[in-house]
Amino acid sequence: MPPATPVSAVKAVEESVPTQLRVVGTVEASAVVQVKSLVEGQLVRVAFTEGQNVAKGDLLFEIDPRPYQDALRQAEAAVARDRAQIAQAQASLVRDQASARYAASQAEREQSLLKESLASRMDADQAKSNFDVSVATAKATQATIDTARATLQSDLAAVAKARLDLSYCEIHAPLAGRTGNTLVHVGNLVKVNDVPLVVIHRLAPIFVSFSVPEQHLPAIRRLSAHRRLPVLVTSQDDPGRSASGYLSVIDNTVDTQTGTIHLQATFDNRDGMLSPGQLVTPTLTLDTVHNAIVVPAEAVQAGQRGPFVYVVNAKNTVDARPVTVGQAFGSRMQIEKGLVAGDLVVTDGQLRLFPGAPVKLVDAAKIGAGPL
Repeated sequence: MPPATPVSAVKAVEESVPTQLRVVGTVEASAVVQVKSLVEGQLVRVAFTEGQNVAKGDLLFEIDPRPYQDALRQAEAAVARDRAQIAQAQASLVRDQASARYAASQAEREQSLLKESLASRMDADQAKSNFDVSVATAKATQATIDTARATLQSDLAAVAKARLDLSYCEIHAPLAGRTGNTLVHVGNLVKVNDVPLVVIHRLAPIFVSFSVPEQHLPAIRRLSAHRRLPVLVTSQDDPGRSASGYLSVIDNTVDTQTGTIHLQATFDNRDGMLSPGQLVTPTLTLDTVHNAIVVPAEAVQAGQRGPFVYVVNAKNTVDARPVTVGQAFGSRMQIEKGLVAGDLVVTDGQLRLFPGAPVKLVDAAKIGAGPL
């Protein structure tokens, strides 16, 4: 009999295993805003550093405010003039109304005297004419007041617009996020709604887009109808670092060319781990398989007839047992068929094994370290 081959082995265990889908995804900003100017003028200040994180409302740019300050002063002066004209017209109206009342009393007195033949028809007609002129003058003054009030409203609107234009000379961040490169520099003339001055990406929250095979779509829809499905992402550059989020969008169309459905997950990204355009590995957790048989992934070998494991029997020899593998999670693998809980499977030293080979169980650190 050949000498016993030193191997390390562990027992297959029974535990609950989450059903997970692991694919490749791309990080996307939850919002992308092109900051443009709402007024025309010369750019006199850039108040941020390229690539800086900014809060909503932070000052980004300043446009020369002097032309808009002059426009505001002119509009305010027009309002003051309108109010003075209204006050003057109102004083004139009081005077004209008083004159109309006096003319009315005079016309009434002359009419009474005419009836008693104590005044001439000419005097009565003159008094009536004076009354009509006074009433018409009062009406004209009232019309002047109405016109001045309408002009005042128009000029007040001009003041409001001038103040708004002046406020637009300071351009503030419309949302919290990270700025890109400055696209227009100090000294340049900017126009209304022309080229963007800078682009801001909102990074908190942030999205990860990925696609999974369409056969998982019914389960995803069924489960997401009752709860948020957790999604874990790891960076391809730093697999030891991860972020937790949840599935937020299920596309309404299956890609017929690839047979996949597009999904999107949301992450709070408070630590800034994720950046737009970054390639990551999202893992979508679905159901949990209870009483699953689990072994270390290194126990599973690839054979001509499919995967198999070496199982140590009671005689301290090994059997090559075909298995049906399920999903892998971390450093372990689910075995759907071929093993039961308690089976002792070889995890190291398989290269020198064959069915029926005698083995000696040792620690993995001692294999290949020399004579045992």
